[in-house]
Amino acid sequence: MRRLTTMFAPILVPVLFVACAPEPGADDGSAPAAGADAGDAPARVSEFGRYEGYSEPRYDGWVTTSRYVEMRDGVRLAVEVTRPALGGMPESEPLPVVWTHSRYHRNPGQIVSVLAPDLDPPPDIRSQVDANEDLQRLVLHGYVVAAAGVRGSGASFGRYEGLFSEVETADAIELIEWLASQPWSDGNVGMYGGSYLGITQYMAASGRPPALKAIFPDVAALDMYELMYPGGVYRDDLIQQWGVLTREFDTTIPAPPVDGDVEGVLLRQAMEEHKDNWDVIEQYGAVRYRDQATSEHAWERHGPSGVLEDILEARVPAYHWNGWYDIFVTDATLWFANYRGPQKLGIGAWPHAGMPDPELMAERIELYAVEQHRWFDYWLKGIDNGVLDEAPIHYAVMNDPGDWRWVSAEAWPPETTSRRLYFASGASGSVASVNDGGLSSDAPASEAAFDEYEVDLTTTTGTTSRWDNAVGAAPEMIYPDLTGTDARSLTYTTPPLESDLTVTGHPVVTLWVTSSTRDADFFVLLEEVDPTGFSRYVTEGVLRASHRALEQAPWDNLGLPFHRSYERDVEPLPDAPTELRLDLHPTSTVFNAGHRLRLTVMGADRDNAEEVSEDPPTVRVYRSASHPSSVELPIAQGSAPRS
Repeated sequence: MRRLTTMFAPILVPVLFVACAPEPGADDGSAPAAGADAGDAPARVSEFGRYEGYSEPRYDGWVTTSRYVEMRDGVRLAVEVTRPALGGMPESEPLPVVWTHSRYHRNPGQIVSVLAPDLDPPPDIRSQVDANEDLQRLVLHGYVVAAAGVRGSGASFGRYEGLFSEVETADAIELIEWLASQPWSDGNVGMYGGSYLGITQYMAASGRPPALKAIFPDVAALDMYELMYPGGVYRDDLIQQWGVLTREFDTTIPAPPVDGDVEGVLLRQAMEEHKDNWDVIEQYGAVRYRDQATSEHAWERHGPSGVLEDILEARVPAYHWNGWYDIFVTDATLWFANYRGPQKLGIGAWPHAGMPDPELMAERIELYAVEQHRWFDYWLKGIDNGVLDEAPIHYAVMNDPGDWRWVSAEAWPPETTSRRLYFASGASGSVASVNDGGLSSDAPASEAAFDEYEVDLTTTTGTTSRWDNAVGAAPEMIYPDLTGTDARSLTYTTPPLESDLTVTGHPVVTLWVTSSTRDADFFVLLEEVDPTGFSRYVTEGVLRASHRALEQAPWDNLGLPFHRSYERDVEPLPDAPTELRLDLHPTSTVFNAGHRLRLTVMGADRDNAEEVSEDPPTVRVYRSASHPSSVELPIAQGSAPRS
């Protein structure tokens, strides 16, 4: 299996086989043979990653139909419904329903053929179920699976009104009521899907529809401003790629027509209406501060953070699912910290979408399918499988690429010890960077110590970053050796570690800086350097100096620095050294004995973020007794930074 992606829309695409319904009467190997001895039934096991004996696959295939469903204002949305079947006949008894509200085509087959034209053989994708193993598991175990295209997308009519608009959420609530009322539905509804399709689950929950009994949001945001303008720095590359791609989906790449629209007349009419869709590039580029708004977009109204209190008050059971290299991993931890309903959290060793490690990809697919199944069985079918009796958090501790282990925790962050490492003079002898500085447990004693450099605007973390991974440009995320990036930056590196050091949680960086242009961007990378000098990306954070003002977050921010980025908060840097505080995306990484820990400070990330100006500033990063730049590392118990 390989996962192709557009921003906010992971799509599982079968490569090694065609994921379609078995022929009527075929044995798919998942159900016990007729007449099997009852004593051969599997033992009842329900634990993280394992689920056996609580429910059995009762069906051997599925049947998909599609139609238009008319909304309160007359706009027709394309909806597909996949029902379990036995011997080619769909189940007639009412069953629970899980569905997704998709910004993309409700049926991803055409998107797959465009994004992956060289697949051989081409996959036979006629529904979301055909494309996703986890949904196949649900169908065969007695769930109806549905997918609806948001207005203005795919074969749905109407104008797209913007990311997570009020009208889109109202549509979701109306569709939940419609799904609950159908004769093949028992009235219990859940939601599935990742990225945009994960965020729409939180948005639907904000309306408290009675039939919505559980959600399973995968790689989903809490605060859209922090994604688009983290630390005040515009991720223009991400928006450009996603905006262009979704425009093509809306107006150029046709979705499958609904049943009955044989000639595609209605499909063409719908796509004509899409030409007037909300322009994400124009709208997001116009609102650079959190308190700015246009006539069609307001950060404080649109997206989950804009309706956060409604979501929290709804208390819909939620299983938050994410990965350490995802663009929304910080959001996943904030969801867990703030959520009021029954909840669980899983964080794996993966990025937003595709990955080069087949073993990790296989584990991701299997874990997702099992945990989603357990969650929905408990909340939609009332099966007492103990999913709430175990630790609420499971996360992967990453040792090296391809080497990780799962641990559980009762709270996030888990119990750790904060250790501060200070920027120090060099040379570490490990990299030919601008300064080759050190990291030390000892606070600086000098009163006149700083590192100065003219920012190299060509500096980049490359085009296979977590950000590229989220918009389809790098479905197989492989950060390069960052030594070349480090060479154009300021670096601070420890001596080789004497023992393993496990960092679990949110590193926080304090920088004391000045800039010749009274502003500058500071991208901070945490890296692990092996004995050969290979510098491996671990995590990152960013802050534009003029957005440095700290405010109280409108939610539990886990004690992390919060930059509100209101227009009135923005101030140029003074001439004197000024403090910046920023957090890095959380991680759980073992820095191995004999390896080094490195913090790299860049002034630009050309391929992933907009530059602060066309003229490179000359910046100073201070490391003096009065202005001690440093990093606070959350160290797992039993692990200490000895070097």
